[in-house]
This record gives sequence, structure tokens and C-alpha cells, in this order.
Amino acid sequence: MKNKLFLAFLFFIFVPLSLFAEDFSFSAESMSGEMLKGREQVILSGNAIVISGGMRIEADRMDLSGKDFRFVQCQGNVRVNDKDRGIRLSTESLYYDRRDKIARLSGPSIMEDRENRLVIKGDYIEDDDSLKLTIIQINVRILKENLSCRAEFARYDRNSKILELNGAPEVVNKGDRYSASSIRVNIETEDIVMTGSVSGTVKSSEQKNNSGDVTNKKPGSEP
Repeated sequence: MKNKLFLAFLFFIFVPLSLFAEDFSFSAESMSGEMLKGREQVILSGNAIVISGGMRIEADRMDLSGKDFRFVQCQGNVRVNDKDRGIRLSTESLYYDRRDKIARLSGPSIMEDRENRLVIKGDYIEDDDSLKLTIIQINVRILKENLSCRAEFARYDRNSKILELNGAPEVVNKGDRYSASSIRVNIETEDIVMTGSVSGTVKSSEQKNNSGDVTNKKPGSEP
């Protein structure tokens, strides 16, 4: 009798939850919690997977809560693939609000923006999809084919393609190195605007050719 109940339970958690929210499903090796309407509170353990619209989230453990499982809290080996936006995330801890489309990554984290060929690294990343705005804090690294940026705080506006860097920011663009109190970069045109305590080192064309121009480097590799 117990085996039959266990099999029925597994079947239930692997089917889409169309009763609770549109285009939302989850699976895991084990599950505990409540499924009552309005009091949803579920813990998924072991190869936990949530699919919400075009977003797939994987983690060792997930806590689902709120009406229609609005909130998803993930721990351990978190991987997110958002096909609709061309965004990939990896972190150790993720909080995601499915209604407001807000993701918060804690611990050493990586965000790949494939549309703009940009790799974002930091110890805290908050992405607000409704505003197309990403905030990155602590050990910030922003990497593109010709561009490498370092700072302690960054603000990335995906609509305007503008990256704002603060906290001892430094930018390396095609071998030229710049630092200032604040740096603003257009990641599409690679125009750079610096303010406060500005300094820079610009290589000659001959030096760039001899050293191997960073244009040959792949996105995600630091100079």
C-alpha cells in the first residue's frame, strides 16, 4: 500500500501545475509541504527543477511559497536558463519572484547575457526584468570580447546598453586601461565616460599588434 501511495505522489509532483499557475511545473527526488490553495508551501530536494514560462531553474533544494508558488528560493548548484531573454545564471543561492520577475543571486555568481555577448560576475546580483536593470555588487567583473571591467558596484541598464561602474572602477578596452572615481560605458559602442581622479594608459598600435590584441580573446576571459 505504501509503495502505491509513493508512486502516486511521484506522478503528482512531475505533472504541470496548471491548477495553480499558468505554464508552471516542478519535479524533484523528494517533496514535503502543503499544496492547499492559498497556503502553498513546498520543499523540493534532490535534482529539483522548476519550469516557469521559458525559464528553467535547477538546484539541489528549492522552497516554493506564496500564492500560485510566486516565490522560489534555491540553494546549491543553482542553474537558470531563460531562453526567451537569452539569459543564463549560475550561483549558490537564488531568490526569484515569478510575478514581478525579480531574481537575486547571492555568493559568487555569474550572469550571461547572450544577446549582448556579456558576462557579468559578482558576489551579489539583482536582476529586475520589468525594468531591464541589473545591479551587481562586490568583486564585480564585466567581460565582453574587447572589454573588461572591474569595480565594487555596477549598474547595468539593458534598455540603454549603459554600464555604470563605481568603487575603484577600472576598464580595459582593446589593451587600453582606464581608471576613475566613476566610469560609464556604452557596451554597444564601447564609448567610455570617466569622472573624478581620471587616469589611463593607452597602448600604441604597434604595442597592441605585438602583444596580440584582446580582440582575439573570447567573452568571459579576463586580460
